[in-house]
Amino acid sequence: MNNGPSALSQEEPCKSKLYITKQHVILELTLHCCTTRMADETSPWRRGTKDQFDNLDKHMQGGIEFVERYNKFVKDRTDIELNYAKQLRNLSKKYQPKKNSREEEEQKFTSCQAFVALLNEMNDYAGQHEVIAENMSGLIFAELARYIQELKQEKKMHFQEGRRAQQYIESCWKQLEASKRRFERDCKEAERAQQHFEKMDADLNVTKADVEKARQQAHTRHQMASDSKGEYCSILQSFNKEQHEHYYTNIPNIFQKIQDLDERRIVRIGDSMKTFSEVDRKVIPIIGKCLDEITKAAESIDEKHDTQLVIEAFKSGFEQPGDVEFEDYSQVMKRTVSESSLSNSRSDGKQDSKSGKSKGKLWPFIKKNKGSGPEDFSHLPPEQRRKKLQQKIDEINKEIQKEADQRDALTKMKDVYIKNPQMGDPNSVDPRLAEIGQTIEKLRQESQKFEAWLAEAEGRLPTKTDQTRRQSEMFELQSSAVNNCAQDRESSPDGSYTEEQSQDPQLKVAAQSEFDDEFDDEEMLASIGTCKAMYPFEGQNEGTITIAEGETLSVIEEDKGDGWTRVRRNEDEEGYVPTSYVEVYLDKTVKGKLEQTD
Repeated sequence: MNNGPSALSQEEPCKSKLYITKQHVILELTLHCCTTRMADETSPWRRGTKDQFDNLDKHMQGGIEFVERYNKFVKDRTDIELNYAKQLRNLSKKYQPKKNSREEEEQKFTSCQAFVALLNEMNDYAGQHEVIAENMSGLIFAELARYIQELKQEKKMHFQEGRRAQQYIESCWKQLEASKRRFERDCKEAERAQQHFEKMDADLNVTKADVEKARQQAHTRHQMASDSKGEYCSILQSFNKEQHEHYYTNIPNIFQKIQDLDERRIVRIGDSMKTFSEVDRKVIPIIGKCLDEITKAAESIDEKHDTQLVIEAFKSGFEQPGDVEFEDYSQVMKRTVSESSLSNSRSDGKQDSKSGKSKGKLWPFIKKNKGSGPEDFSHLPPEQRRKKLQQKIDEINKEIQKEADQRDALTKMKDVYIKNPQMGDPNSVDPRLAEIGQTIEKLRQESQKFEAWLAEAEGRLPTKTDQTRRQSEMFELQSSAVNNCAQDRESSPDGSYTEEQSQDPQLKVAAQSEFDDEFDDEEMLASIGTCKAMYPFEGQNEGTITIAEGETLSVIEEDKGDGWTRVRRNEDEEGYVPTSYVEVYLDKTVKGKLEQTD
């Protein structure tokens, strides 16, 4: 074995190199331990960031749920407003006056008119609540529903970005950990190879080849540790750069976006609440106008006007009754009984007994009629009768005007057809024109009938065309003698009739003269009783007789159901008077015969 200087000079450099290499490995191990300790110290911060993402996720989810809850509140408020408006409209409709009912007739009173105005304003009031519901649904509920979807999408995007950044830094951390463990493993293997080389180099029994092999092995392991160190240092520097960018740039940016999103959500809730208030505030002036109109309607109520309407509606037109005269029945006992006195007492006693009753009786015409009463409204007091008759005349005149308008329109159409035959046949309009003409004539006759009754109710003289029903019957009896005379007359319940406008005046005169001759040639009829006039009557028409209130007359013909009674005065003057104007006292014998005849 060569132990010369040359050998020592070759070994010493080798020992020196291994020594430096060994010291470097120790230094790298120390640096590795420090780096590992620093990484372990930053690990809780990294884990804390992940925890903060979870907390922020829960917070943002709670914020979205709050917006959804608020939007549900707006929806419920909208439903309440709609239901309230619907109930108000139904309430207003329920209390509106029904057509053709007593409620509609009461609309002439100011209090009822004010109530209808109140109902109409309540209908408008309900409309404003519908406006509230509509605006809340469109401006708040629908907008928030869309915003909630946008909020969820943006939140999902930001947290996905944060999770990707977190996953990336964690993958970098895992790469760093793997490089660190590989560097640590290579350093330990280099240390063991160095120790094995030193052991082989110190052992004199080991051949030089084995020592060289151990040296080469230690050198290889050292090179591997050196490469691992370089790789670890590079990855560590890259990780530190990524970590710095992650915690100082990426994560703060993501957190800032989430914060902005949350702040926008909060601002949006505030704006929505302002809109919630403004929706109500905008309709307040209109609601105030509705309430002002209700107050105005209430102030328009006039109690004097309403009570005057009641007076006008129920005013009878009767004069106030006079004092009831004293009836001294003791005078009958003192008188000498004779045939003449007996006969006089028979008639006068009845009249006197009725006189007090007639003067105190407010309405002698009232009868118990089933249904709506007679056509001439004779069952009503004078003033009420007059109003009803005038109302009936107005209705008939309206119908006449309506038919006349149709006739004018058809006439114009016929003229157009005549000028332009291609548009239609002029003769096709004639049947309808004839029908309308007949209808108008009937309505005019009806109007004249009611005008006659109105003239009677008002105490005016009847028109010259108004005759009694009894005269009408006489004309019908004479119709065979006077051809084509009075063929279309219509008798009314009070005895009046209407002549056709196209009737020949000469035929009318002939019929009238024949009627007068027959009336004068009649034999004198026997008296069947007496009557007392309760009201004055002016017999202006042919066949009637004028009577004064309280006058006693003889009855020669009883009312046949037409409302007229035939009477006689002083054996030389007779005629017809309204049955409702007199009180009739039939003789018992005559009454019995009439009953037997019936």
